[in-house]
Amino acid sequence: MVWNIYILKCGDGSLYTGITNNIKKRLIAHTSGHGAKYTKGRGPLEHVYSETAIDRSAAQKRESSIKKLSRAEKLRLIAASPVLSRT
Repeated sequence: MVWNIYILKCGDGSLYTGITNNIKKRLIAHTSGHGAKYTKGRGPLEHVYSETAIDRSAAQKRESSIKKLSRAEKLRLIAASPVLSRT
């Protein structure tokens, strides 16, 4: 099963990093207020970054490493990635 590590840009400008095995379902949960407590009330949310991992363990390790980055480093990571399709 493929896992996704993703970053959302919140309406207040903050960045939220998470993992999921169903990115579309998870984004719907976040935008409808049923995602993480952090993203509730911080909309609108924009999906700005995504990468895949081979399993949950690898995804959790990558999520942890991204969360340790400074805001500037996260923005550079986002800027260096391909533009996401907005569907």
